[in-house]
Amino acid sequence: MKRFTMILATLMVAATPIAAPVIAKPVATADYAVGPQYDTTHVYVPEGQFDIFVTSFVATFGGKTSKQGEFQVTPTPSLTRSQLALTPAGTVSVFGFKTPIPYPFGDERTGYLVSDMDAAVASAVKHGAVRRVATFPDPIGRDVVVQWAGGVNMQFYWHTAKPNYPALTTVPENRIYLTADAADRFIRDWSGFAHGRIVSDDRAARGEEIGQPGKAIRRVTIESGYGRMTVFVSDGQLPWPYGRDMTGYEVADLDATLAKASAAGVETLVAPKTVAGRRSAILRFPGGYIAEVHAQAAK
Repeated sequence: MKRFTMILATLMVAATPIAAPVIAKPVATADYAVGPQYDTTHVYVPEGQFDIFVTSFVATFGGKTSKQGEFQVTPTPSLTRSQLALTPAGTVSVFGFKTPIPYPFGDERTGYLVSDMDAAVASAVKHGAVRRVATFPDPIGRDVVVQWAGGVNMQFYWHTAKPNYPALTTVPENRIYLTADAADRFIRDWSGFAHGRIVSDDRAARGEEIGQPGKAIRRVTIESGYGRMTVFVSDGQLPWPYGRDMTGYEVADLDATLAKASAAGVETLVAPKTVAGRRSAILRFPGGYIAEVHAQAAK
């Protein structure tokens, strides 16, 4: 009888449903992006070529400029001329330093407006970024410079008075060149921080797109509240001027844009060619700024 009771108890335990273990879901971090019209490419030009660069950029893409001024925009003593060029194809922050440029400024490729500086920095660090310069005040807000895997440097900024810039006609792409050593980590970290959506990941793209005809490269396109980003993964053996083009600007009519650029003193470094569904060229503006310009190829 005792043995029967033990067997019955064992069967009852075995028949009792076992609750599924509770698995904690990862907590999604907040998105601190404000909008791509507030994301600027940082362009450093010689102080004596400041005005001609701004004029040529607006002549090429249209738009308007902010009021020009002279400011200390770094946490250590310096002085620069500064101005925004706001065009339908993207915005640039232009700096023409009248003093030596303090380290590490000049290495950051972009400035991204964030809604909460401290929270955005904490999130970036959590996702693998490191601070090259700790958060510091500027005349109209706060800034920080961070670096991602592969040496991708960028600045976050926050304004005391919320800016109001017009929406863009086309969103430019931040063009990132990496080797396979850093690419996966950068893509993972940036997408996690920016809530980025990987639109495409072509692991057999044509190397001709970045001056490597006959080679296959990887091209990853990411979209987020910070705009568009294209990551080119290659062996890094890039011919001039590829890798120097930090931003790609989309226009409706490439030939018309190139004509306006030429009339404004802009040099065409790479003549128009059609690859991967777009017709593109690479330009060098007065002051040395190099950019890719493209239009969708005719179908």
